[in-house]
Amino acid sequence: MSGLKIFGRLSATTCLVGILVLASSMLSAPASAKTSSVGGLYNISIAGFTVGRGSLSLALQGNAYSAKVSIEPAGVGTLFTTGKGGAEASGWLVGSKVVPSNYQMASHAADRDFYVALKQGSGHIRKMEVTPQFKPNKERIKITGKHRKNAMDPLSAALMPVRSGKEALGPEACKRKLPIFDGWTRFDIKLSYKGTREVSGKGYDGPVVVCKAQWVPVAGHRPSKASVKHMAKASMEAWFAPAGRDDVLIPYRISIDTTTGRLVVQASKLKIDGSDQDRAAR
Repeated sequence: MSGLKIFGRLSATTCLVGILVLASSMLSAPASAKTSSVGGLYNISIAGFTVGRGSLSLALQGNAYSAKVSIEPAGVGTLFTTGKGGAEASGWLVGSKVVPSNYQMASHAADRDFYVALKQGSGHIRKMEVTPQFKPNKERIKITGKHRKNAMDPLSAALMPVRSGKEALGPEACKRKLPIFDGWTRFDIKLSYKGTREVSGKGYDGPVVVCKAQWVPVAGHRPSKASVKHMAKASMEAWFAPAGRDDVLIPYRISIDTTTGRLVVQASKLKIDGSDQDRAAR
């Protein structure tokens, strides 16, 4: 796959699956959180070569949240594309659940524009606008109304309440399934506990919880496609660090095996405002 195609997938789909879902997706916050904000910068590399940079910002006020992410080429990625993209989402934290309201994603890569707007309510996708549409194909698993129920956008999947204490960095932190609808496809991200380890640098020093991740296609995909088969079996891993308190986790490193090498998204700088200890700030 050429560098152009690599970044094209990062901006349109892998960007959302890998960054919005995984790299941004393990932000955890209690529903009772007071006003606070999170900011992060991430380096994106494939096979050891930097291809892009991402940024993340999250604001929590009471039970309301708003989040934004953006991606642009960097390193060798600038030699192949000028594509870039971003997304934003908002909604509420109700008890132990995330209830999204709005989601919007726009990106440009390989001379194509990608756009998704979702209106959500009660845990379901109510309205949607997507460009471009998939070309008709008999093999594609058709998305129906049931696939838009009990699902959320990729960025809102980032908000997951966790219990305080030792469980925040234990098996319970990884024990979950994320039902995601990105406008084109419906898929699950299944997480499972792998262990904990100590890290230093990149804006954080201390323990992280390591989760295995599995991408499970549900609808909107073509089962025979090589990329679908690869993603379903690909090795994925996510590391999450506490944000100065034990009930908030921040993505530290995400890795996914791709056909062109290992895709790694790793924090280069993290900043937390509104928490008792700003250990992750640099």
